Amino acid sequence: MASIVSMVGCGLSYNSLEGLKRSKEKTFGGVGVSGGGKGRRSVLVRAETINPEIRKSEEKVVDSVIVTELSKPLTAYCRCWRSGTFPLCDGSHVKHNKATGDNVGPLLLKKQ
Repeated sequence: MASIVSMVGCGLSYNSLEGLKRSKEKTFGGVGVSGGGKGRRSVLVRAETINPEIRKSEEKVVDSVIVTELSKPLTAYCRCWRSGTFPLCDGSHVKHNKATGDNVGPLLLKKQ
């Protein structure tokens, strides 16, 4: 069984869940993945910064990409890994940024 756990913008990835089975918990930029027993998995999110060095002088890092083939005029994608509607952004980065002093924001796809 192979699966991918990756963090967009952080350059971290883990390509096999087999390695996760061997240890109690692995952490990727504040997102911990652990075996819950009997085939269940749980995700533990720690309060630490996700963006250690990218554009730290900005209050919030938000990137926009213009795409011609979208069904909606604007779609926001989560980059903080805290969204309840992941992969779409629900604004959870605001609470995360206040708790950690981070400046992570969504990726905005705009229809041309």
